[in-house]
Amino acid sequence: MASSPPPSEVQLLRPSKVESQLSAVVYDLSQQVQSAMENMLKMINEIDQNSTGITEDIEKSKDSALERKKTLEEEKDRFQRTAYSVLDMLNNREIR
Repeated sequence: MASSPPPSEVQLLRPSKVESQLSAVVYDLSQQVQSAMENMLKMINEIDQNSTGITEDIEKSKDSALERKKTLEEEKDRFQRTAYSVLDMLNNREIR
């Protein structure tokens, strides 16, 4: 008959096996967490780059819109001056 290890030895083996399995689980989990954090960091950097580009595009559009508004205001002023001049000419013609 095979001899079984004394009870104290069995108790020592079981916790070390359990500890080994727990260590493996913890290690695998920490590797997964680290990988997930690295992926999140990459995504954050990509989002930062994209948001910077979008912000620049918004500023360019804003500047372009302000420039166009200024041009339209100048054209409106010229048109109004021309219209008033024509009205003045027509009024002066009728008075004479």
